[in-house]
Amino acid sequence: MALITDEVVGQVKEEFARLVNPVRLAVFSQALNDPESEQVKRLVEELADVDPRVTAESYNYVLDKEKVDALGIRRIPAIAILGGEKDYGIRMYGLPSGYEFGMMVDAILDVSSGDSGLSQPTRTALAELARPVHVQVFSTPT
Repeated sequence: MALITDEVVGQVKEEFARLVNPVRLAVFSQALNDPESEQVKRLVEELADVDPRVTAESYNYVLDKEKVDALGIRRIPAIAILGGEKDYGIRMYGLPSGYEFGMMVDAILDVSSGDSGLSQPTRTALAELARPVHVQVFSTPT
């Protein structure tokens, strides 16, 4: 049984019509220790099936340690949203359901375009930061 309904697939297809460049979704899971991981893996695979410009890559959190370290994955389940050749540092942890699913679609579109949508004053202010900043956003499904 599909995790993404036909209605949602239709909506995602409309959104993905705006894709500019390919996007890779690297999903990290470990079925034995975290059963939710398999749901995340299935969701990412179903999402990648919506458009050929989106591909899914599956990794085992324990066995694929080199990839885990290279992408800075800290916990599972995890999804790294990657451009064809560039890593923008976007990571999602847990099952992206509800509002988080929409945010993942938006992140895929941003990575595809290579543009965050930030205004020029915001970009200028960020460029003036003296050191890297690690931003985390937490949400709780209701």
